[in-house]
Amino acid sequence: MATWADFATAEPSLASAIRTLVCQYGPGLGYLATVRPDGGPRIHPVSPVITDEGLFCFVLASPKRYDLDRDGRYSLHSFPATDSDDEAYLSGRATPVTDETRITHLATLTRAADGIDWKLYELTVDVAMLVHHETPTTSTRTVWKARKSQIPRARQNGPCATAADSVQ
Repeated sequence: MATWADFATAEPSLASAIRTLVCQYGPGLGYLATVRPDGGPRIHPVSPVITDEGLFCFVLASPKRYDLDRDGRYSLHSFPATDSDDEAYLSGRATPVTDETRITHLATLTRAADGIDWKLYELTVDVAMLVHHETPTTSTRTVWKARKSQIPRARQNGPCATAADSVQ
């Protein structure tokens, strides 16, 4: 697992492109997938926060928060772009942030409302993917995977239809 900062240092152009897609409407917008107790997927819209220090998400008391507390695995997909079919995808683990200084700083930065039962999570990055659609039938997929045994590097595939491996 890598922090957002580790990922952005290893692959700055890919991190920048993903950040641009997630934050294309101003605040971060994406779909957060979590794992239900029965193992099935659960998906909800969220407003992730990307800073130079990390990737974070405030989560209200909800089934998705209980999923993250029980099984921290997540996937995050960017909202659809208005001017292209490009897409960004991240997956990894969510861990609760307990540092009050960091929580206060991010709550102030994002104007998170006081008095609401939200919890802040930091999202690590195991896999990052960007799909850029050049034409309706041609796209390029760039995938970065965090690996303990080697220096992570992004790689590109040609058209998605011919890509042999899976990001899962």
